[in-house]
Amino acid sequence: MPQFTHEGVEIAFLDEGEGEPIVLVHGFASNKEVNWVLPGWVTTLRGAARRVIALDNRGHGASSKLYEPAAYHMDLMAADIRALLDHLALSRADVMGYSMGARIAAVLALADPQRVRSVVFGGLGIRLVEAGGIPETIADGLEAPALADVSDPTAHQFRSFAEQTRSDLRALAACLRGSRQTLSRAEVGRISAPVLVAVGSKDPIAGSPEDLAALIPGAQALPIPGRDHMLAVGDKAFKAGVLEFLIKRP
Repeated sequence: MPQFTHEGVEIAFLDEGEGEPIVLVHGFASNKEVNWVLPGWVTTLRGAARRVIALDNRGHGASSKLYEPAAYHMDLMAADIRALLDHLALSRADVMGYSMGARIAAVLALADPQRVRSVVFGGLGIRLVEAGGIPETIADGLEAPALADVSDPTAHQFRSFAEQTRSDLRALAACLRGSRQTLSRAEVGRISAPVLVAVGSKDPIAGSPEDLAALIPGAQALPIPGRDHMLAVGDKAFKAGVLEFLIKRP
């Protein structure tokens, strides 16, 4: 598995296929395999003649584990993607993020518009501007002695998912507490890249895709029918919508 070092942080990534590059940024407590390989995204995008690049965010997967919340500021996590593009000598790429990964992609698209050809916000709607990511109570669930000690249903769901992905629970708790920066409506409105906002119709975490798209000039909303936050990731309608968006974007 290829890796590179960015300011002392080891970042693991995959780089497969040929064609126009797209960078995939996974969600909280996930990793590149769980978010993108197993649901078939890498295969789908390679089949559409794309070069697929996916990283493990700091604190996740095979990348460095850090235990201070300040190490997970959104600016730092977006800088990891910029550094990956530099490492691969790519001047720009399409970027698709899911949940926390979409938040990171938004920060990158705002800060470095010349590097982002288009951006897909998966699993993140109006909550990009209305709330600072996943509820902080999830961190308490991650730090509980055992899964059985977590009574909050959402915290229980995330703790169970983190255990399934064999994640470092302490690193995830630090990540959640340190990555709660929120973009303003005015900032979101300055994103100049073509945008697709794709959210499951039964997702209680992301917020409305239509409301977020309405804030971004030219953005498109893609409701994913009958899917919640966890199940929307690999949905066929999601994949078809993204492929159509990538074909039609300038």
